[in-house]
Amino acid sequence: MSKLTLTVEAETWPLAQPFVISRGSRTETHVVVASVTDGTYTGRGEAVPNVRYGESIEQTIAEIEAVRQALADGATRQDIQTLMKANAARNAVDCALWDYEAKSKGQPVWRLIGHGPQRQIITVYTLSLGTPESMAEVAKREQDRPVLKLKLGGEGDVERVAAVRAAAPKAKLVVDANEAWTVEQFKAFMPEMARLGVLLVEQPLPQADDHQLRGLPRPVPVCADESCHVATDVEGLSDRYDFINIKLDKSGGLTEALALLEAAHSRGMGMMVGCMVGTSLGMAPTHLIAQHCAFTDIDAPLLLAKDRPGGLRFHGSHAAPATPDLWG
Repeated sequence: MSKLTLTVEAETWPLAQPFVISRGSRTETHVVVASVTDGTYTGRGEAVPNVRYGESIEQTIAEIEAVRQALADGATRQDIQTLMKANAARNAVDCALWDYEAKSKGQPVWRLIGHGPQRQIITVYTLSLGTPESMAEVAKREQDRPVLKLKLGGEGDVERVAAVRAAAPKAKLVVDANEAWTVEQFKAFMPEMARLGVLLVEQPLPQADDHQLRGLPRPVPVCADESCHVATDVEGLSDRYDFINIKLDKSGGLTEALALLEAAHSRGMGMMVGCMVGTSLGMAPTHLIAQHCAFTDIDAPLLLAKDRPGGLRFHGSHAAPATPDLWG
């Protein structure tokens, strides 16, 4: 086993324009980057702490620093799964270890995990929460993208979706309520979502209330996001959700994300892969998971004022893998 030196730092990346969801807005994103090296080969991983899960930059750095000695003593990626809890901090370390293994062995991560070569995928393009008019304006500008994802917020959501549908009549639509709906709104909104051609509704109810979805009609498939973190969550969600959204910052890294893929497949659930607002260093391992998902949401680099060199290569909404120099 390799004895590795760990470093960790925080970075701030400005956004091209404000990003708004039901829980708030931002004009920049803050990420944490973990690096591991044996003196010859170096691997990196990126995490985006999320206040929704009680995470902060400072806490994430502290949790990463806490495994510094374990890595120096030869701890493996599998050891990290038990030394750290499933969160953004573990994601940074887990992905850094995958990157290190790929570089030290001279093999891409897709080969290490036994998958085929990565192909380019189609990602959604996300529209921030706003008025129906403002969202329609963006949708009209982006109407040639294959899939648009709308951030929703509760009251007025049917009007938002209708305005976007009128502005982008050919685009496929996915909506994400980010836990903003009530049960009554769910019952009222879902037939309208079906009428407007929405293909997927993400996390309509708060996580604590999603048991109320059990037995309710779902004219549009419903996807668990905030309610699904790790593979053991899947069994308890299969009676109220049709899809799960896999995010590495929730699962604690690529290792657990691969387990989530298997768990969802075994339960016959559909899969979406998503991301926090980060750079291509965070999107590169997510692109591997996207190879197996019906819906992909890794457009975060498109929301940045500037991405990392060697990042995902976008041609419209088609995203080709990042360069091996960046990750994997």
